[in-house]
This record gives sequence, structure tokens and C-alpha cells, in this order.
Amino acid sequence: TLSEPGNGGVLVVDGGGSIHTALVGDIIAGRGVDNGWAGVIVNGAVRDSAILRTLEIGIKALGTNPRKSTQTGSGEKNVPVEIGGVTFNPGEIVYSDSDGVVVRAEA
Repeated sequence: TLSEPGNGGVLVVDGGGSIHTALVGDIIAGRGVDNGWAGVIVNGAVRDSAILRTLEIGIKALGTNPRKSTQTGSGEKNVPVEIGGVTFNPGEIVYSDSDGVVVRAEA
């Protein structure tokens, strides 16, 4: 989670592609900044997007929604996540810019 040390890593969150509620907002993203995360990729929605753009962390999501989500479980760590037919595996290198995201398996 973003509350743990990130060591320059990127957290990939699988929201199942739903934009019904936001999975990341300014408070959670701020924790990521404080803990050294480089970025977050969300297969779902985020909120507080105006504030997120000002933070020193890269964030990619399918969209925005002001509706806050509720935590229904602890989730899983270090597992593959599929987004749009692309599988993100733990330890892979991720490049991102305003055009999209590229994943490269670690050599």
C-alpha cells in the first residue's frame, strides 16, 4: 500500500475497470509521496484530480469520480494485475507519459 515504503516503485491497483467510485484521492496519494512512491496506476477511478496533478507522484487512471470508495478487504500484494489486456507483473519496469503506459519485463 502507499502507506508502506515505496522505494521509487509504482503501485498498480486493480479496480476491475470500474469508475463507479474512486480508489485513490489526495490523502492516499499524499501518503505515497511521503513514503517514496514514484507512481500509481489505477484500473479504475481517482478523485481530487486537481490536487493529484500538483503532487510529486505520477498517477494514471481510467477516469475520475468524486464518490469515495469504501474498503471491503485488505487486497493482495505482489500479484499480477491485468489492465486492458496487458499484464503488470511485480518487478517489471513501467514507463509513463501523457500518451500512456509501457511495461517492460526486468532484464
